[in-house]
Amino acid sequence: MDIPQKKLLEMYKKLLLIRNFEERSYEIFGTGVIAGTLHTYLGQEAIATGIMANLTDDDFITSTHRGHGHVLAKGASPDRMMAELFGKETGYCKAKGGSMHIADFKFGILGANGVVGGGIPIATGAGLSCKLKYHNKRVVACFFGDGASNTGGFHEAINLAGVWKLPVLFVCENNLYAMGTSITIATAVDDIAKRAIGYGIAGVVANGNDVIDVYQKGKEAVERAKAGQGPTLIECKTYRIKGHSKYDPAAYRPKEEVEEWLKKDPIKLYRAKLLDFKIKEKVLVSIEKDAMDTIDHAVDFAQESPKGPVETCLEDVYVGE
Repeated sequence: MDIPQKKLLEMYKKLLLIRNFEERSYEIFGTGVIAGTLHTYLGQEAIATGIMANLTDDDFITSTHRGHGHVLAKGASPDRMMAELFGKETGYCKAKGGSMHIADFKFGILGANGVVGGGIPIATGAGLSCKLKYHNKRVVACFFGDGASNTGGFHEAINLAGVWKLPVLFVCENNLYAMGTSITIATAVDDIAKRAIGYGIAGVVANGNDVIDVYQKGKEAVERAKAGQGPTLIECKTYRIKGHSKYDPAAYRPKEEVEEWLKKDPIKLYRAKLLDFKIKEKVLVSIEKDAMDTIDHAVDFAQESPKGPVETCLEDVYVGE
């Protein structure tokens, strides 16, 4: 394995940042401070972290309703994200978007999306821009779930990206359930990555709970994209720790299945690997403390931020006001 120690530790930081953000927001949601709903990324942190470790600020991503992990891994501010969840003026959308609509063009974050599969055609459009304007020097990472792979937009957008050989990573986060529907009764193929064959593009399967495997599969896909070889469909097999949303007790999942997947927690597995790589325990403990402190600061920032005045509720809604 040829990954610099600095990169290994950066990925551990991102894993912990996402985990702590999600655990804290889940906890706060239960107090009624956060309105609406909440779809946590708990258990899937290795996917966003591994893919994003291959991208730069100049690259682009499209996200989903379960998008906190994607945007944090790409470089979004935990302070502004938490403020948005709290409904504060300092949030990314000035409290008008909430959990599912974080965007930050500075870091190439083209927006989380509440529509299932809604970001896939957007990614193909951004990929066309990367090819025509930047000559494949920039890439797009498009995240979506296994349920989105059964939508029309998935097939249309990937087909077009294949025809035009666009520099896009189509990253399917297969957590086995589309809301409460098991993939075994909704999808005929055992690997979603096999669908790549029909569009003449590369298709690979990654262990979505192994950040190193995701990183390496993502690295190969980025290299193909920048070499003009077109998109890759990367299926990351994983499992969400919680239900579909905060309101979902996930009673449809067998107890034995949940227990088995909890043993594969991506952060615990990666921490053990880092120790095997002879990285000192005190280094990891320091990173863990910093991640907690960062989220503590984000909560304080959100709590202390002002709510937007009512008279501004229609501002920034339309372009060219």
